[in-house]
Amino acid sequence: MTKKILSLALVLSSSFILSACSLNNPAKDDLSMSSTPTSSSQPTQSVPPQTTPQSGDQFAAISTKYGQVVVKLYSAQAPKSVANFISKADSGFYNNLTFHRVEPGFVVQGGDPKGNGTGGGNITSEINTIPFVRGSLGLARGMEKTISNDSQFFICLSTDTCQHLTNEYVNFGEVVSGMEFVDKIAVGDKIITISSKTK
Repeated sequence: MTKKILSLALVLSSSFILSACSLNNPAKDDLSMSSTPTSSSQPTQSVPPQTTPQSGDQFAAISTKYGQVVVKLYSAQAPKSVANFISKADSGFYNNLTFHRVEPGFVVQGGDPKGNGTGGGNITSEINTIPFVRGSLGLARGMEKTISNDSQFFICLSTDTCQHLTNEYVNFGEVVSGMEFVDKIAVGDKIITISSKTK
């Protein structure tokens, strides 16, 4: 019985780690992933795309000191989230911001203009049923499922630990190349630039 309670507590705590802390609720900054289950194996290669690239698809290139990470954006399933992300990227908003949170075996998170998990605005959540897997690109959010952070994003490092995020967070893209660079990201590493492109 104790193991079942502990397992439930771990799942619940991990679902809140992606909360984008706000000035209205600074207590969210105390959430810890130290007890989150991690995948026993960390593949270093990129995951196969969940969708087949087609003409007109939108992509973004995230430049890091390790190399370029290319993501395919789900324009059909999360149009406002994708448009907002591209608008910010093309305006230079993300240039030199940091990855302020790295949870090994779970996610890397960045895009906070304050750099501490408390920045960014709000956007209506476009929750969909696309499964969160290794390489999925999602929007951070606070306790309210219907509102997401409009700048903080995360990339899943493991399918095992991200599956429970499906239908709980906005899944708006996937890494199609450069996942090996995502695996190297550490807290404080810079997002050099993010630029959009159409295939």
